[in-house]
Amino acid sequence: MTHHAPPLRIVFLGTPGFAATCLERLLESHHQVVGVVTAPDRPAGRGRSLRATEVKVVAEKHGLPLAQPEKLKSSEFRTTLESWAPDLGVVVAFRMLPEVVWNFPRLGTINLHGSLLPQYRGAAPIHWAVLNGETVSGATTFLLQHQIDTGHVLGRVEVPIGSDDTTGNVHDRILEAGKHLLVESVDALASGNAEAVPQQSMLLEHEALKEAPKLFKEHGRIDWGKSAQEVHNLVRGLNPFPGAW
Repeated sequence: MTHHAPPLRIVFLGTPGFAATCLERLLESHHQVVGVVTAPDRPAGRGRSLRATEVKVVAEKHGLPLAQPEKLKSSEFRTTLESWAPDLGVVVAFRMLPEVVWNFPRLGTINLHGSLLPQYRGAAPIHWAVLNGETVSGATTFLLQHQIDTGHVLGRVEVPIGSDDTTGNVHDRILEAGKHLLVESVDALASGNAEAVPQQSMLLEHEALKEAPKLFKEHGRIDWGKSAQEVHNLVRGLNPFPGAW
């Protein structure tokens, strides 16, 4: 396969398996991942031994430079970023980035989000699409800006949701579609062919915005006064996590 776009120097930021899979896909491209940023190791399990993030595991497997800053605004992390000299930041399932980080790479920073933005901005987009009985969702790549999940869209891909699908299997389908969309968006930025579209222009005239806030165990309490369909959506929307009860 021939590549017309020059390879970009990428700094990748992410933490869980969803992000690790995207990093693996990026490493298969002709672009160069010059540094990886992930959360510090955290105590886990009964023994409370320190556990590395799934992104760290992938980074170490490929021998990539790694940073695990407690504070993203620290001067030490800034020095690390400068030494990597990235063209582009790519962030998947990570904490909120301060502007000094997302604005540092030459081309800025792009994010992969598990919904068709502007719908389902927030921490749990796949859960809420299933909870609300949506028949389609997907993945979106966008440029980071000040407000969370509001930046101009580079690409979107749709993923169908069946009436018995759980968040778990929709997650896997969105990840599969999203990791390829991510590389396509990086390629478009590299070749100068990227079109950044304001999110507002993607809403239908009277379409209401649906949010996707973080879920807590309390969301799983079943209200048996609800319709059978609503209870069904709750159970599959909270499977495998945090579970309905």
